[in-house]
This record gives sequence, structure tokens and C-alpha cells, in this order.
Amino acid sequence: FTVFAPTDDAFAKLPAGTLAGLSNDQLATILKYHVVGKELPSTALTAGPAKTVADYAAFVTITGSTVKVNTATVTTADVEASNGVIHVIDTVLLPPNLVEAATYGGFTKLVAAVTKAGLADALTAATPEKTVFAPTDAAFAKVPQATLDALAADPAKLKAVLLYHVVQGSVASGDVVKLTSAKTLNGANVAIKVQDGSVFLNGAKVVTPDVKASNGIIHVIDSVIVPP
Repeated sequence: FTVFAPTDDAFAKLPAGTLAGLSNDQLATILKYHVVGKELPSTALTAGPAKTVADYAAFVTITGSTVKVNTATVTTADVEASNGVIHVIDTVLLPPNLVEAATYGGFTKLVAAVTKAGLADALTAATPEKTVFAPTDAAFAKVPQATLDALAADPAKLKAVLLYHVVQGSVASGDVVKLTSAKTLNGANVAIKVQDGSVFLNGAKVVTPDVKASNGIIHVIDSVIVPP
């Protein structure tokens, strides 16, 4: 295993009563969220989502010699144990909602657009769960700047485009590949095609599937998809 281990000081940073108010199952989920089911020494850590034993994704970022998991900084790496490795962190990790996951994952353009369109509350709500086909910053860079400017100036149109990337319910990749289309929260259907082992939505390729958040699933795509 790999354990991202919060110090006592990290636990002390939690608001008073946070742990006392949790059920045993909730506490177990949070603890499992600090564990990855394979040994990852610092030399094997890579930037991006890491699936935890809790099934939710934790997001590793590496900037120079600084390694972060979500908002926690690794203060001591590579504490070897007989059955894995510990990386000490300065903050307790909590499973992120969809917006937090997108933020930790570096989807800066998507998060900014979601905020501007007034969709942040809907995507942070615990229920109903949602599936987000999330374009990367590089995907947004493919869109002509004039188009982005026009959408930024018209929140209603921006909202319509963003909702075309969202499906009601948590739809894992194993279920996505069985579909030929899916109704989005925009109201229009998006076409789904499996070709050469890859999944495409209106031509946008799923590059990272099944990034699980506390209130849904993210499938990362390489292009912004536009409703008809």
C-alpha cells in the first residue's frame, strides 16, 4: 500500500467536532481515502488522479520538488514499511465533490466557466449524482478565442454548452461503452461511439475515464463538445 499520512497537527487543523460527528463508515471512508492499493515511492508518483482504496480519486500535483495531494503538501516522503510506503502530509484529505475534483485536477478553464455560468452549486450538491465529461485546459485552447469570448459574454449560452457535458447519475465507463447516445442536462443527446478501444463523444475522445468524486464521476475528454 501507499499511505498519505496526516500528522497530528494536520488533524488539529480540522474544525472542532468534525471527526466526532462522523459515523464509523464515514470515518472509514475518509481513512481509506488516504490509501492507494499499491506501493508508490516518490519516484513512482506522477501528476494526475490516483485511485484510492475508498474508490475516490486523489489528485497529485508536482511542482519542482513540491508534491501535493489535493491541497495537502507532502512534508516527508518515502517512509518505508514492510508492506508499503508512507508519505507524510500536512492536511487531512476529504473526498472531493465534482467541482473540487476539477479544481485539484487542474481544469482551470472548466472551473472558471462553471462558476461564471452559475453551475457551481449544482455540481457541488451531494445529490443527485452527476457524470461530467470534463474538457481539459488544452481542449478549451482548441476553441477559437472569439467563441470563448462570446460565451463568456452570454452566461445563458455558456450554461447550455456546459450542461451538454453533464449527464444525470453516476455513469461509469463500463456502462458508457454500452450506449450509443446519452441525454445530457442540456436536454440534447450526445452521441457515443467506441472505436479501436477508445470512447468518443461527438468526436471528443475520453482520455481518462472513471475519476470518481463524492457526488459523481468525471470522464476527461480532449475537446469541448457543442450542442446541436
